[in-house]
Amino acid sequence: MLDNYIPVLIFIVIGLGLGTVMIFMGAMLGPHRPDSEKQSPYECGFEAFEDSRMKFDVRYYLVAILFIIFDLEIAFLFPWAVVLDEVGMFGFLAMMVFLAILVVGFIYEWKKGALEWE
Repeated sequence: MLDNYIPVLIFIVIGLGLGTVMIFMGAMLGPHRPDSEKQSPYECGFEAFEDSRMKFDVRYYLVAILFIIFDLEIAFLFPWAVVLDEVGMFGFLAMMVFLAILVVGFIYEWKKGALEWE
């Protein structure tokens, strides 16, 4: 019974081993030139701040939603286009409903001003 899991175990061991070797090679062979800018904390494009309850601009989240809209569209549109002949009219209509929902999200983003940059 455990014979079925041996290839998976071998794959995990090789992956962990290769990852460990790469990390150590980078640490030993890579350049070591620290400076204050490289050592400073950085997160999400904002300067580090003291208070974790600081308010963010809503456009940051609107851009994230916009990314999700286009990411979903691309992730589902290419496989659908490949099998379009096989899915028939039902598959075509299902994708049109899906795209209509994404267009509603895009229009929402447009009306909220997420596409306008200052």
